[in-house]
Amino acid sequence: MNISIDKRKKVPVYLQIADQIKENIFDGTINDGYALPSERVLAAELGVHRNTVTKAYHELRAEGLVFSYQGKGYRVAFHDMDADGVISDYQRKPVNWEGLMKDEYAVLESEFDKLYSKSFDSGFISFGGGVSGREVYPPEEVADTFEKIFKKGREKAYFYSPYQGDLELRKEIAGFLANKGIKTDASHIQIFSENNQALDFILNLMLKPGDKLLMEETTSPDVFRTFEVAGVELISAPMDENGMICENLETVIEREKPAFIYVGSSFNNPTGVNLTLERRRKLLELSYKYRIPIIEEDEASELYYDLKPVPSLKSMDPGDNVIYMYSFSLTMMPGAGVSFVVADRNIIDRFSDMVSLRVASPDWAAQMVTLEYMKAGLFFERLEAFRDVYRQKRDLMCSLIDAFADQYGLEYEVPKGGVYLWIKLPAGCSARRLLAETQKRGMTFMPGHLFYTKQSRGNDHIRLNFSYPSEKQIHEGIKILENALAHEKTD
Repeated sequence: MNISIDKRKKVPVYLQIADQIKENIFDGTINDGYALPSERVLAAELGVHRNTVTKAYHELRAEGLVFSYQGKGYRVAFHDMDADGVISDYQRKPVNWEGLMKDEYAVLESEFDKLYSKSFDSGFISFGGGVSGREVYPPEEVADTFEKIFKKGREKAYFYSPYQGDLELRKEIAGFLANKGIKTDASHIQIFSENNQALDFILNLMLKPGDKLLMEETTSPDVFRTFEVAGVELISAPMDENGMICENLETVIEREKPAFIYVGSSFNNPTGVNLTLERRRKLLELSYKYRIPIIEEDEASELYYDLKPVPSLKSMDPGDNVIYMYSFSLTMMPGAGVSFVVADRNIIDRFSDMVSLRVASPDWAAQMVTLEYMKAGLFFERLEAFRDVYRQKRDLMCSLIDAFADQYGLEYEVPKGGVYLWIKLPAGCSARRLLAETQKRGMTFMPGHLFYTKQSRGNDHIRLNFSYPSEKQIHEGIKILENALAHEKTD
């Protein structure tokens, strides 16, 4: 079976492969029952991505020319064709949805999403998701608040929100930011449903395939996958106990010429490390020297326990070089679904135009419940409650782990804020194997490799979330972890 491809042709490569295999079937070069090469083997032979061959095989299967068995690959099967080589049963030719997908989405890493989804599976104790706790906002109170909002909302036509977000909410947010040292007004604020959505808008507005973005490593997969899928090249800057290491960044910037810098400035996800004031100033100095904009994500800045708040980069940014992102996902009831961006007015205007095209209307109800709590001053009271609850959960999780940490060789630093423990496993212990064992027992966490862009490191770390599980679940889940470590040690 000879196949040649020409990447200069307009015909997609996977269709070139499928068409040539089809031709070989029709002219008798390969016969009924012929075992096709595995996707990996043929991809290596042709010098293409494995997913390209997979799409070609799916195209042939959709036409009824090959069949596949789990674990046994693909074989030719054209016995249902008539003398002219036509499949008689039209139902044997379904749409090849796999072939229609863009490669970058078809191969998108989804392990993080599947583990995150376990947060909402009542059959599991989840230390995986970064979700706000359920103790601070009583369900009955939230229900009453929504009822009041919807009764009032009848005065507003169809509950639509302006493209930029509710004006009254934006004014309240501007007041909230003033207390954080950020001087802005409602016209410089755009409402989104989550920071992931805001990142997607930034990407589509200002970045293109081949652009470079400098970011800290480690980082949430939600962040780096957003850029990777759009063809942005990621440059990783290492971290230590003081956050992104900035001492040699100037050399990297001069060599790589990144279009943007991304930093999670407060209590990095997953490590819990807080970027120091000195390094924040250094990043701003580099931004102004090389005219590189900074994307600052700051959603955990209110969740400090043993550390005084550090000023945000945005609060020290006189020239609007920083695009500031903040989400209420960890400081409102779960699922509130409101975040915002503060940026130069030109950017905000373009965001609003994009919302009109792609979203039509930001979530009205989520904005209204956030506004209701901010206006009443309850949001600020509840921030103190969140800090108390999260600190208590953190201390509980740490005390339970400390009881067996030395026995199994676990190492970690107690986070001074945020909602995660970043734990180093002993030599030879695999986070992937450990996860498989805890899932058998009904508990999930995030293995460390998911937070590295290349996923070639981190199998010796795990991330545990303590904000969402109840104290009872923390007791039960950490016991499962201990049992899984014992199994790993004796296996």
